Amino acid sequence: MKDLYYHTAYTTAKPTRSRFSVWLAIYFVLSLLIPNLVLAVTEEYSIWSNEALILMPLGFYLMWSVALRRSGIMIWLGFPFIFFAAFQIVLLYLFGNSIIATDMFTNVVTTNPGEATELLGNIYPAVILVAVMYLPMLWLAWREIGHKRHISRKARKIIALTGVVVFAVGALALWPASKATGSLKRVLRDEIFPINVAYNVYLSGSELRKTYHFEEQTADFRFDAYRTASVEGREVYVYVIGEASRAMSWQLYGYERETTPCLMQIEDLCLYRNVLTQSNTTHKSVPLLLSSVATHEHEELYCRKGLPALFREAGFETWFISNQSPQGAMIDNLSQDADHRCYLDSPRHDMQLLEALQQVVQSSKAEKVLVILHCYGSHFSYHQRYPRSSACFLPDDDVAIRPKHAEMLRNAYDNSVRYTDAFLAATIAYLRSLEGVTSALLYCSDHGEDLYDDSRGRFLHASPTTTAYQLHVAAFCWLSERYRNAFPAKYEAARQLSEAPATTHSMYHTMADMASIEGAYCNRHVSLLSKDFDWEAPRRYLNDHNEAVPFTKTGLREMDLQLFERSGIEVD
Repeated sequence: MKDLYYHTAYTTAKPTRSRFSVWLAIYFVLSLLIPNLVLAVTEEYSIWSNEALILMPLGFYLMWSVALRRSGIMIWLGFPFIFFAAFQIVLLYLFGNSIIATDMFTNVVTTNPGEATELLGNIYPAVILVAVMYLPMLWLAWREIGHKRHISRKARKIIALTGVVVFAVGALALWPASKATGSLKRVLRDEIFPINVAYNVYLSGSELRKTYHFEEQTADFRFDAYRTASVEGREVYVYVIGEASRAMSWQLYGYERETTPCLMQIEDLCLYRNVLTQSNTTHKSVPLLLSSVATHEHEELYCRKGLPALFREAGFETWFISNQSPQGAMIDNLSQDADHRCYLDSPRHDMQLLEALQQVVQSSKAEKVLVILHCYGSHFSYHQRYPRSSACFLPDDDVAIRPKHAEMLRNAYDNSVRYTDAFLAATIAYLRSLEGVTSALLYCSDHGEDLYDDSRGRFLHASPTTTAYQLHVAAFCWLSERYRNAFPAKYEAARQLSEAPATTHSMYHTMADMASIEGAYCNRHVSLLSKDFDWEAPRRYLNDHNEAVPFTKTGLREMDLQLFERSGIEVD
């Protein structure tokens, strides 16, 4: 074997030590292949796609490892592959399947450090696993570089030729795989790791670039907004954007636990039972809640201003008050047109939003006011979303994200929903108490959440494939007595549209209709306060590649469709 290895004049290592460069290269190749092997099991790919998924990366990694004589250098040059592999393993730990999505890279850039710390602190088993798997390899590669060891020409030739053959065999499987999937592009883009991840990085970068140029793109944009009706005296409209609050954990929607006891007592609440989110990621779903853009018009999101601009043009004083930190995403762009923006400080319990609303109403001299409240709601880590005195379901300890902790995680989540219930009921009570003020409130959550609900072991949100728990969101409106007297037709429509098939796209248009605002891109056919609501309009979801697809094409399983059926929801 000695003739397989070449020693430089600068090392005195024994021949047996030089073999380590070869073994290190093999370690590098096999460790990078782990995500591919797991994905071949977890994903519903054809046998040909699985062949390409395993053999093409295996061949490429073999060739990469010996592209230079010094394997240590090639390992460090391959750090992006290591990063993607580690990221993919953590994702598989969280969701059980799916590749690293475009939205996840965007989340990395736009998530504030506090949220990231909360999440990382609760997935430490996966973090430890990837650290144990990849950090020793990087350290050993650094040592190889320092000792100037490298692989012989003969060994490199054997490894490289093996890589070429393996890659070629995998590439041959692309033709039957493309026949089974529908197109070669779809196979490469969606099924071959890490090619699909590279594409998603590109797409994420493109989205961030458009976000960065939003201000110049919309500099001359106008809605030409005007009001079709108004009332005497002061008007206060409140738009509450919830966070990760799934309808299936609300008592109002039939959940067995008493998670919404306060709202259950409000008889004049108009509950919307059939609302699905357009996206299961905050950085997409909240901008869509603030924008007139429909699911199939995603590119328009970067060319139109949002709800604060619409209300400002119609003569309202506008406030955007958030219990979350600025994220550098489209949420910030659409909210910047508000007359006033306020971001609350720790502990960021949502009852602070009510205090801020009270200060606005009391201090503002404006006759017409819009206040947008962006909640922290039920965003993980759940037990931090409410004060300890509000804990009802116990135990609700701060625990790692693991199936064995499902009961405590669910308890904490349900406590966060119960706290949201108290906040919303208190907000309605405050608006009801305002004398001589016409007021109305609309609430909608941005997306739902998985909580180890079934055999799939799914947790959190923002996964590339969806579930019924992530899609079905809580939504309702409340209209004051003065409002109902002034606009009885809208109140009647709200009651009749309780079962209307809607998405979060309706919320922007419902708010505009609530304030009797007309203008460019205002559409009463999707307003949940309009008798003209279109019951036949198709509902669409914005997938990870920003394509508007039917909800049945989002990775839903039969158990999800059964859940929807029990909730009286039909999906296209």
